[in-house]
Amino acid sequence: MNNSNRWKLFVMMVLEFFIWGAWLPLIFGYLPSLGFSPGEQSWILNAFPIAAIVGMFFSNQFADRNFAAEKFLAFSHLVGGLAILGCAFTKSFWPFFGLMLVHCLLYVPTISITNSIAFANMKDAKKEFGLVRMGGTIGWILAAWPFTFILVDWDKVHAANPQGLVNWLGSVLGSGLTGDALKAATTWTFIVAGIASLLLAGFSFLLPHTPPKKASEGATESFAWLEAMKLLKHPFILVLWVVTLVDSFVHNCYFNWTGSFLGAAREAGGVGIPGNWIMPVMSVGQVAEILTMFILGATLKKLGWRTTMIFGILGHAARFAVYAWFPQHHELIVLVQILHGICYAFFFATVYIFVDAYFPKDARASAQGLFNVMILGLGALLANSICPWLGQTMFTHNGMTDFHGLFLVPMISAISAAVALAMFFHPPKTEQPVDAGH
Repeated sequence: MNNSNRWKLFVMMVLEFFIWGAWLPLIFGYLPSLGFSPGEQSWILNAFPIAAIVGMFFSNQFADRNFAAEKFLAFSHLVGGLAILGCAFTKSFWPFFGLMLVHCLLYVPTISITNSIAFANMKDAKKEFGLVRMGGTIGWILAAWPFTFILVDWDKVHAANPQGLVNWLGSVLGSGLTGDALKAATTWTFIVAGIASLLLAGFSFLLPHTPPKKASEGATESFAWLEAMKLLKHPFILVLWVVTLVDSFVHNCYFNWTGSFLGAAREAGGVGIPGNWIMPVMSVGQVAEILTMFILGATLKKLGWRTTMIFGILGHAARFAVYAWFPQHHELIVLVQILHGICYAFFFATVYIFVDAYFPKDARASAQGLFNVMILGLGALLANSICPWLGQTMFTHNGMTDFHGLFLVPMISAISAAVALAMFFHPPKTEQPVDAGH
């Protein structure tokens, strides 16, 4: 891959994940502030996983065999960008849900499409994908840190009248917005996401042309996703698919609960971090992900598929263990965010590379979609449906959340998934596309 294409793919990943990273971290607190019921919140949050499931059966089919990938990307981000922009200007449930659903239906498939465009223009995916995908990590970080300053109570800063740069910066970083002011400022997360989406729509026309792939000679299935589904007959692929569901559930428990845990008062069992610092603290994991992506190729070569993935899953278990047993060690809570990046790179990024190595060319985008059904679909759907119930009923005592008991759920789930992968995941030693069984 020449340097020009590498940089184009890198920028594509930056913008792709900037969009998601701009609105996701704060939406869990924003929806209750609009007065939406828990059921309404679940519908809005589940628009994303529903879109991941629908996308596998619809959008990825076009990307695989009927549509140039970069043109599909441009159309999706144009319409999806306008939809997420609209979320900033509505406070009623049905319009908000409708706009979010439109955005997600068009955005979620592009995660698979960007992977497909990247893999189609690489010579050595193991060596190159980690560096290109690192752009997505940087995009997420770039989306998070500006809000440290956007979500500041500037009246409070001016009233304090700090002298000198150091004192001024300390006052700014310690003066996060609260209440209605925070709710109003949070609308900027949707505006920023929409602008980034429209930028990516235009940039898509500068990407390398990635034409549709016709069905292989002799292929009997007209639907690429059916070709991908048939590959689940291989035990090692089925095991990885199920383990991916569990790891996705654990991963989404992190997003459901970490923001509330970091922001909750210390006497309530939380960490007590100011609201404008929640996004930056949660982005520490993305910084670690950048470094992990640099060594991902070497790690896969040294440890192999299974061991690398097991380390990625166990990272979740270690982080939730720290949450459960050391909530008062605030520096440790911030430091352990590093594991989030390691978890993503060693498991999810490795899964994407694995799919590229073991699935037939004409079904790879749909195979990416098959695993995204678990990563972005069913796993997120499960977490978004169970987490509010667990947090508000099972682990709430005298009006306070029992964070210790809450965090044991994903910790045990992660350990179980790692054990299952160690025992039952045995891919062929020779990397070549497996037979779909035509």
